[in-house]
Amino acid sequence: MTTATQPQRATLYRMVMDKHVCPYGLKANDLLRREGFEVEDNWLTTQEATEAFKAEHGVKTTPQVFIEGARIGGYDDLRRHFGKTVADPKATTYRPVLALFCMTALMALAVSYAVFGNPFTSRAAEWFIAFSMAALALLKLQNVESFATMFLNYDLLARRWVPYSYIYPFAEGLAGVLMIAGALNWVSIPVALFIGTVGAVSVIKAVYIDRRELKCACVGGASNVPLGFVSLTENLLMIGMGVWMAFSASGSAMTM
Repeated sequence: MTTATQPQRATLYRMVMDKHVCPYGLKANDLLRREGFEVEDNWLTTQEATEAFKAEHGVKTTPQVFIEGARIGGYDDLRRHFGKTVADPKATTYRPVLALFCMTALMALAVSYAVFGNPFTSRAAEWFIAFSMAALALLKLQNVESFATMFLNYDLLARRWVPYSYIYPFAEGLAGVLMIAGALNWVSIPVALFIGTVGAVSVIKAVYIDRRELKCACVGGASNVPLGFVSLTENLLMIGMGVWMAFSASGSAMTM
């Protein structure tokens, strides 16, 4: 005869107020339940109650988790307790750029299918680069000042003429939108070739010649994306797009 295993018990203290529900408390509660714990969920409903709890237990933050009477700590401590990774907010990562490129690729395939009934067309490849340029510009334009500050660390033209660091995201966005529309090639092609070439040369010098370890401003000034291969790829894609569109435009003119 077998007996059912009793679930482990955990006690959670978290802030639940009229104007604030602690998101880490919600995460801790969810993680405990997914790990099979029966949770005694204690709400700290006022700032006074929260401060009294912290003073009583000698802690500086909430939520706080106790398992079998032993204090585990906050949400990050709970993740470590279960052997799960804890993200380092200062760690460098390519994830933002890779996520952006994956989404713009899917968008390009979707638009190609909607227009031509086939996701795999040459126009889809063009849209992928154009969508990427527009999305990257959008991220930079969220905080142009922050982008410009990071950009000045390595861009050769911006270091000689500071206003270029403010112009760049607008130029990239303009070229991307025009390329999506297939309009005003005489504007989009030179812009893409110019900013792509300057950017590629700047990255090559900073990373591969000077061997500097810098963060890339490609997804905005608050990113932890390292300056390197992905940054160079962004610029090479712009150059390639400019060359391809110039070639296509000249070919179309010759057949007319």
